[in-house]
Amino acid sequence: MRISGWQVTLAALSGVYGQEAYSPPKYPSPWANGEGDWAIAYQKAVQFVSQLNLAEKVNLTTGTGWQLGQCVGETGSVPRLNFRGLCLQDGPLGIRFADYISAFPAGINVGATWDRKLSYLRGKAMGEESRDKGIDVLLGPSAGPLGRFPDGGRNWEGYSPDPVLSGILMAETIKGIQDEGIIATAKHYLLNEQEQFRQGSEDGFEVADAISANVDDKTLHELYLWPFADAVRAGVVSIMCSYNQINNSYGCGNSYLLNYVLKEELGFQGFVMSDWGAHHSGVGSAMAGLDMSMPGDITFDSGTSFWGTNLTVAVLNGTVPQWRVDDMAVRILSTFYKVGRDQVQIPVNFDSWTRDTEGPLHFVVNETWTKINDHVDVRRDHAKIARQVAAASAVLLKNVDGALPLTGKERFVGVFGEDAGSNPLGPNGCPDRGCDNGTLAMGWGSGTADFPYLITPEQAIGAEVVKNGGVFAAITSGGAIKESKDVARQADTCLVFGNADSGEGYISVDGNGGDRNNLTLWQNAEAIIDAVASECNNTIVVLHSVGPVVVEDWVEHPNITAVLWAGLPGQESGNALVDVLYGKVNPGGKTPFTWGKSRKDWGNEIVRTPNNGAGAPQDNFSDGIFIDYRHFDQADLTPRWEFGFGLSYTTFKFSDLTVEPINAPPYTPTQGHTKHAPTFGRTDGKPSDFVFPEDEIRRIPLFVYPYLNSTDLEESANDPDYGLPTEDYVPEGALDSSPQPLHPAGGAPGGNPRLYDPVARVSVTVTNTGNVAGDEVPQVYVSLGGPDDAPKVLRGFDRITLQPGESKRWTVELTRRDVSNWDVASQNWVVTEHPKRVFVGNSSRNLPLQAPLNLSIQ
Repeated sequence: MRISGWQVTLAALSGVYGQEAYSPPKYPSPWANGEGDWAIAYQKAVQFVSQLNLAEKVNLTTGTGWQLGQCVGETGSVPRLNFRGLCLQDGPLGIRFADYISAFPAGINVGATWDRKLSYLRGKAMGEESRDKGIDVLLGPSAGPLGRFPDGGRNWEGYSPDPVLSGILMAETIKGIQDEGIIATAKHYLLNEQEQFRQGSEDGFEVADAISANVDDKTLHELYLWPFADAVRAGVVSIMCSYNQINNSYGCGNSYLLNYVLKEELGFQGFVMSDWGAHHSGVGSAMAGLDMSMPGDITFDSGTSFWGTNLTVAVLNGTVPQWRVDDMAVRILSTFYKVGRDQVQIPVNFDSWTRDTEGPLHFVVNETWTKINDHVDVRRDHAKIARQVAAASAVLLKNVDGALPLTGKERFVGVFGEDAGSNPLGPNGCPDRGCDNGTLAMGWGSGTADFPYLITPEQAIGAEVVKNGGVFAAITSGGAIKESKDVARQADTCLVFGNADSGEGYISVDGNGGDRNNLTLWQNAEAIIDAVASECNNTIVVLHSVGPVVVEDWVEHPNITAVLWAGLPGQESGNALVDVLYGKVNPGGKTPFTWGKSRKDWGNEIVRTPNNGAGAPQDNFSDGIFIDYRHFDQADLTPRWEFGFGLSYTTFKFSDLTVEPINAPPYTPTQGHTKHAPTFGRTDGKPSDFVFPEDEIRRIPLFVYPYLNSTDLEESANDPDYGLPTEDYVPEGALDSSPQPLHPAGGAPGGNPRLYDPVARVSVTVTNTGNVAGDEVPQVYVSLGGPDDAPKVLRGFDRITLQPGESKRWTVELTRRDVSNWDVASQNWVVTEHPKRVFVGNSSRNLPLQAPLNLSIQ
């Protein structure tokens, strides 16, 4: 029986199809068509692919293997057409495994800026550095995890648990990267919300498969998919699928999410790559919509691959149709031309595995010694951007009687806490930042970069105090309670630093296996805060953290006069902090997440132990769309600091709200059919044409090649499934190359074009009522009015600068998507008849202005 997507996703959490959620099959995999601004790149790709034989096409789809090239991922080349293959490199805050690069503030800090321009400029700078190092594909930005759990390990790589804030800033980052001729990668698609069990067995727990994130269709569309739709609409050319399962189907083999949602509904024309080791099948993943296997080998350095030789075999024996491999190749090459890699492609001039100037080109097998590092300095003036983002992302959470800014006239300034100082091993002393020694400026894992330097708070504050003629002392030992009290008793201003770290699950720090075990501060910071506050009546707490921490034990202490969240500020940490502390920059950051009063306030919990016997752990997203502030609002919980909150050294007023409907064209579901699946280049070929050319190529051990080992296809394959008859192995409909019906919610990158028509104009006057210039972030929230809707959801924002006494009229247009709900039955967006309202203010709970949202749309 063929089961429609809406039937299954409605039933996914109800047990209709057994105890476990089920992801419906959706075939065939859609073929690219070059629509819109993809047309020129598509035609160039078709022209190139038409010249290729089967082995060369397969070579484009399959990585060469872990540590078998200079980059973290490399595709095969086409030497006869002077195509070197692609260099893929982490990461979302700077280039991983490279020297003379910038270490920018993390994504969560970009979220705290609420600033489109800064997000673009940071992306542009990362694109410039990638281009100058010879990188083709930068593995970022990230909106997965979105941030369902406050203690999720990789939340800091993304922007915010709000899909609109994440989507807009992700889109701007993508534009910045790709404007510099670099392929950006939106990741991790989808629902990769925790590190525990993301790859199956770990921490002594033996389970059969990776955790399954079980979600309904409404939640999928209205929350987790939203920023990826923004990314596709912004022109992102590459998307990385995730390790976890979604409704018990692996992310990189999930035909519903890849074929039906991403490529049909969102109209994605680029290529889907696997996360490193997230590829779990050969024919299955090919037909489910995966286009590139990374890093190519089944397990690192195994020399085996689901694709490579096996994909060549599958096409030759008819299991995988030629049109599918052609589509993979065209999608990959289209991205190459779309961003202009054919115009500027610098040779790779760095090596991921060693800083030595000379070394093995194939590191893991110690082969082909040559010059591999040119040590090119690609930083330009990007330190200015890093410092600007770090300062703009600082969120002032508490400020009693103007404790901040500091005046520079303080006689004795004391700095306390391990988080203020240096890592004794150096800023890069722990691989992939896998420790919490000294100040925290980024989390740990593959989303990191090596610091070219790290300005610590101790260094920057000390220099400022000395310059101003004051006395300065710093105690950066977390165990120095007595010593801290002694200094605090003498100082007139005390700055206490605390942090909380997290990262990717392949590293464990202090027993935290990626995800945080709790929401407390690390490095004994709470004891230091208590000790200093007991002696110093002007104690200012500065927090570096990957997300919220619980502050209830100390935040109301009468001697704690200010609290400042600095997030993960990157290389310019101390300098940016001094800019804010001394009023050179007026803090304008707003918290991109909610701060609860206890862990239980968030409601949902990370799955930390197996809950499905020896099977895949099951994580039922029963909280639906109600995460972060949506949950706090629905449950009527008072947070410590709400989403969007942030103080300033000045004050602002909102007035004169107007909400005007805009006549928009009627929403028409997309209709029609695709063209027939095209094929390009050779349609013939026999096994003898693709046997490894021993007389032309020196075989590198463990290197993944597309060639056959003999003319016997079954013998050449190292996957026994490739020998199965087609009808027993290929899913129903997967081979169908006939014209396919268009998705009613599709029609263009990002979805149906009518979704993005403006339907209302919201305007408000914002006035700086204080004495200093400052930045304010007006925020527009909408109540969609239905019984299953959140009380309000963010739908618009901006960051504006106002001089003392200045007023500006700020306007934002709401789109049809902003006022719509996902209708599971029709598989489309609809504007319900429920009454809607608009709220405007400067946080999710300070919304002094509101008005009905009356719409003139069909």
